[in-house]
Amino acid sequence: MYVTMDRYENDWDVVKRGWYAQVLGEAPYKFKNAVEAVKKLREETKANDQYLPPFVIVDENGKPVGPIKDGDVVVTFNFRADRMYDGELKLPNHYLVSPPDIERTFGEYLVHNGVRTFACSETVKFGHVTFFWNGNRSGYFNPEMEEYVEIPSDSGITFNVKPKMKALEIAEKARDAILSGKFHQVRVNLPNSDMVGHTGDIEVTIVACKAADDGVKMILEAIEQVGGIYVVTADHGNAEDMVPIAIGGPGLVPGVRFCKDVLNGGLANVAATVMNLHGFAAPSDYEPTLIEANDN
Repeated sequence: MYVTMDRYENDWDVVKRGWYAQVLGEAPYKFKNAVEAVKKLREETKANDQYLPPFVIVDENGKPVGPIKDGDVVVTFNFRADRMYDGELKLPNHYLVSPPDIERTFGEYLVHNGVRTFACSETVKFGHVTFFWNGNRSGYFNPEMEEYVEIPSDSGITFNVKPKMKALEIAEKARDAILSGKFHQVRVNLPNSDMVGHTGDIEVTIVACKAADDGVKMILEAIEQVGGIYVVTADHGNAEDMVPIAIGGPGLVPGVRFCKDVLNGGLANVAATVMNLHGFAAPSDYEPTLIEANDN
C-alpha cells in the first residue's frame, strides 16, 4: 500500500501521506468527488488502485470536506492486524467489534509438547509466521523452545522495483536452522508472489516467483539432507490460479495418502495435517487432517 496502511512500521512515509491527507487535509491532488479522483489519477499516473497517490475531496471553495478531527468516530472496514497495530495496546474503550479470542493454537500445542520451532520471514510477512500463527498473539509461548528471525524488508519502494525481495536471505536462515539439528520444525514465509503480484506487473512477478522457487529449492535440499518432511502451502493465488496444498518429502511417501473424504481442504486443515506429521493426534475440534497414516 502507498497511503496510510503501513505494515509493521516498515515505511512511516506511508503513514505520513495518510496523516497529511486524512487529518490535515493536505495532498498533492484535490477533487470534488472520489469517483472523479480515482478515474483521473488512474489515467494520469497509470497506477493501479494500490499505488494511487493521496488526494483530498474539497468543496466549491477548495476547502477539505472531511478531515478527521479530535473526537471524531472512525469506522475501519479494511482492518487487518498487521497494519493498524499498536504495540503498546492502548486500545480505545469503545469499539464495534471485539477482537477474537483464539486459544489452543497449533504453535502453542507444539511448544507445550516439547517441539522446538524456528520461524523466519521478512518484515512484511513476519507476522504471518509468528503473530497470526499464534492466534493474534505477540511474543513467544516459550522462548526456550522457539526462535523467531525477522529480516528487514526493503522500504521506501514498491516491491516491483526489487521483486526478489529477501527470498534468498530467508531460505539461507531456514537452511541453517534445518542443518543445525536444533529444531523439530522450521517454518518460513516467502512473500514474493503475493507482494509483487499485488503490483499487477506480470514481468516482475515472474522474476519474483523464480526467486521464491530458488528459495524453496535451497530449503528442500536441506530437508533432504536431514531426512525430513516438508509441507508447502499457499493461501491464495495472487500470482497464479488457486494453488492446492502440496506435500512431499523422502519420509512422507510410504504409508501416507490424502484423505478422500476431505473434498475442500484449505488452510484450516494444515494444523491437523502437520500435527499428524509430528506424530500427534490433532484435537477433536480442529479441522480434519488431509492425510491418512497407515500402521504398516
